[in-house]
Amino acid sequence: MGEDMHYSKVEDVVGSHVEDAVTFWAQSMSRNKDIMKIGCSLSEVCPHANSVFGNLDPKKIYGGLFSEDKCWYRCKVLKIISDEKCLVRYIDYGNTEILNRSDIVEIPLDLQFSSVAKKYRLWGLQIPSGQEVTQFDQGRTFLGSLIFEKEIKMRIKATYQDGTVIAQAEYGSVDIGEEVAKKGFAEKCKLTSSTNTCEEKKSDPGHLVLRNLKSPIPSWGHRSNQSAFTRPKGRLSGRMTLDLKNENDAGNHVTFPKENLAVGDFNLGSNVSLAKIKQDQKLIEENERLKTEKEVLLESYKVLESKVQQTAQELQQEKATTMDLTKHLESTLKTRVGTRMENLAAKVEILKEIRRVNINVHFGNDLSDAMQVLDEECFTTPASLTELERIWAEYNLAQENIRTCENVNEGNILIAKRNEVQQKLNMAVEVFILEVDELPLNKRLTTLQDLSTSLEAAYGQAKEGTNSEEILKKFYDWKCDKREEFTNVRSETEVSLQRLVAWFQNTVKAFDLSVEESRTSEDTISSLDEILEKTESSVCKELEISLIEQGDADKEIILNTYSQVLQKIRSEERLITTIQSKYEDSIEFKKQIIECLNKNPNVDHLLSIKKTLKNLKARLRWKLVEKNNLEESDDHDGSEIERIKQEIAQLRNSVFQEIYREQEEYEKLNSLVQKWFPELPLLYPEIGLLKYMNSGGLLTMSLERDLLDAEPMKELSSKRPLVCSEVNGQIILLKGYSVDVDTEARVIQRAAAYHRAWREAKEESGLLPLIFLFLCKSDPMAYLMVPYYPRANLSAVQASVPLTSEEALKVMKGVAQGLHILHKADIIHGSLHQNNVFALNREQGIVGDFDFTKSVSQRASVNMVIGDLSLISPELKMGKPASPSSDLYAYGCLLLWLSVQNQKFETNEDGIPKVDQFHLDYNVKSLLYSLICCRSSMTAEQVLNAECFLVPKGKSTLNPEKDTEYTQYKEKEELKMENLDKYKEKTRNDEANFD
Repeated sequence: MGEDMHYSKVEDVVGSHVEDAVTFWAQSMSRNKDIMKIGCSLSEVCPHANSVFGNLDPKKIYGGLFSEDKCWYRCKVLKIISDEKCLVRYIDYGNTEILNRSDIVEIPLDLQFSSVAKKYRLWGLQIPSGQEVTQFDQGRTFLGSLIFEKEIKMRIKATYQDGTVIAQAEYGSVDIGEEVAKKGFAEKCKLTSSTNTCEEKKSDPGHLVLRNLKSPIPSWGHRSNQSAFTRPKGRLSGRMTLDLKNENDAGNHVTFPKENLAVGDFNLGSNVSLAKIKQDQKLIEENERLKTEKEVLLESYKVLESKVQQTAQELQQEKATTMDLTKHLESTLKTRVGTRMENLAAKVEILKEIRRVNINVHFGNDLSDAMQVLDEECFTTPASLTELERIWAEYNLAQENIRTCENVNEGNILIAKRNEVQQKLNMAVEVFILEVDELPLNKRLTTLQDLSTSLEAAYGQAKEGTNSEEILKKFYDWKCDKREEFTNVRSETEVSLQRLVAWFQNTVKAFDLSVEESRTSEDTISSLDEILEKTESSVCKELEISLIEQGDADKEIILNTYSQVLQKIRSEERLITTIQSKYEDSIEFKKQIIECLNKNPNVDHLLSIKKTLKNLKARLRWKLVEKNNLEESDDHDGSEIERIKQEIAQLRNSVFQEIYREQEEYEKLNSLVQKWFPELPLLYPEIGLLKYMNSGGLLTMSLERDLLDAEPMKELSSKRPLVCSEVNGQIILLKGYSVDVDTEARVIQRAAAYHRAWREAKEESGLLPLIFLFLCKSDPMAYLMVPYYPRANLSAVQASVPLTSEEALKVMKGVAQGLHILHKADIIHGSLHQNNVFALNREQGIVGDFDFTKSVSQRASVNMVIGDLSLISPELKMGKPASPSSDLYAYGCLLLWLSVQNQKFETNEDGIPKVDQFHLDYNVKSLLYSLICCRSSMTAEQVLNAECFLVPKGKSTLNPEKDTEYTQYKEKEELKMENLDKYKEKTRNDEANFD
């Protein structure tokens, strides 16, 4: 027997079926996906396929219904048992089964490919001669335990012509062949230059598996780690009756008992010899074989008899069909000429209509026109633009050098250089503006836009990345060929129709009795068939070119050309847009440079405001001292004190008005620094412009703690100084932070970053605004001024009149907006809890600021809880750094807390609340799962777009009972605040009278 040698090849396989101790079937790991695809395809195709009929082809692949799991698998027929029974092998697994014909179906050609499973034989091993049946079964079971549904590495040694692969099998570090040999289930055979020395003769496969199926077939391995290769399961027969007496070249014989011959029969008394047992078994097997052959012959006879009857019926049906066809042809021939002429006339009418309305094949004429427009009037980069960009880059570099300079003398040199470059830039701008004024940019841009719109409407989506002149050359060659072909076809059609018209004219003369000129029938009639054939062919060809869509190759050429043309259009549009943008910048630069050239910005107005502020603050302090002195005197006049208080209030308002004016002036100077004069902080360090810029416009040097009439707010915080005051009719909180030199810079930096994020959207940001940040001159303190929202945090609101579900969603949408603004600015809040989220008017959610003296990790390390619910995310508990995800976890816990209205929480072993225990709206529950349970990589922006927040305007549900309750509560709170103000005023008067 020949074989192919593959000594260097290694395969990773999974065992699927065992035949004996050295032979098994396995599937390649690389075809795991094929197994899944085959199963899916068979499950869709086979239930609707036709059962097999007639003779079965042993080389063809069918679909078989496996009896154990009632699923479909690919199989081949090994033997036909009877009219209704067939022996099949499941080719993708290796096991066999007898099936009814009704369980075997035809499968399409796309599933007719090679089997997934291969038959393997352990290299260098053979079954020992005279091996007992029990030992044979044990050997098969042992090999099955080593390879079944396990990943095995096969080192290929040879391949037999029947497809059996000779290989060395390894499972991890275990050599499977050596383990089988050690157990005595197989013996090593002598290896020569050819593997034929240990090759066993193959018995008839159909006979072998048929006898195998007569034995009991217990399932032997339902392990929990079953892979995708377990269907149909490989099966080990406990009593495989195999006729292998000629299987080994050396004459080895493996003996097997009949079904009713138990293993114990080999342990008979000493008076029964083993030779006698073997002789009896051979007789039994021979008898069984003859019976089987008889049954097979009988079944074959029945099949042949059935086929003869079926063939007779088919012949009868074929005879009737032929007679019907003959009658039809006879009737058709009578009207053949008329039908043919009628069809040709109909096609000619269609062709006339096509030519009449100019429905023609353009072969990309619109693309050719577009390329002509692009080539004839194409814009190029103006020479002045290149020079302008060069000088502009030089100007920006000069500005940056001034911005980073810290020495005044060096700064003056840089300013002089900048001014020179500025003069050059002004001249370059004028040249560029004059050149662009001469260009028809708008007209050209409109032409390009119209051109791209028409092409996109005709061709749709373009390809990306196609940029080659070869594409255009190919298009032109293709167009010329198509045009030439179309011209030839049309010319051929006209010639054919003219010949047909001429034939009709000659035919009229032939049948006209009044014409004396004699014509033979051969002259007039004989050429009709040829003329009709040619005319029909020409007309059909022109109709095909005119009406039928182009082929894939033609479409590819047109699509590539269209993409190339569209890229050129887009490129020129970008160039025009760049020129227009530079033109607008140049016009703006020219306007502003006229005012700024040779003119330094004036800081006198700012200095004047600072001087006014200094005077106002001095007067205010004097009035405060005067008031205190009057209040401490024994005979103070109440009306005089009241008058001084009014003056103090007016002075405070004046101070804040001047501070606001100062901030406006700072903002103007900041704008000048950013655009034209980066040297201002260097030239005027006394005005503190750099500090203002670094703080994002938040820091003021003109505000001081003792200028405010502040009341301590110990009930809000015991950790830091927190006072309440009123500024221009607005109640504010003043937060004090103890700082040193390093901490002060960090506080300003963090507060400035927060303030810049707020300024992006201001009132729509969802963040608590920062009004002012100022430093105390006498103490190491930094004060932050923010608005005061009394009893508006979530903790206070829920303790008094809890939010309805609709109100809670409105509030939490605002909170999500605040987190989105912070995260977009790369700021992690780290301190989101019920006391730091505000519900303004019960519908606007505001995220409060955080402790700017602490880093993100310090803020996130604080244990934040709501009752039994922890707001600390699992990753923070494990010591990981804070992230936007940890902010959103706290957000999710707050949303859950608002949604369940003080219900008791159940948590898992990680402390994560169980959302399932609550009856919530589906969209809210889905969002909570993503934020708390699943911990998907959700962003605050995605939270904003969650379904539960997308409520149509005007459709929010109102709760009259809750509204009435809230109105009553609000009236009570206002009354309390009014009584509190009266009490404070009375206390002050009593103290004054007492003094």
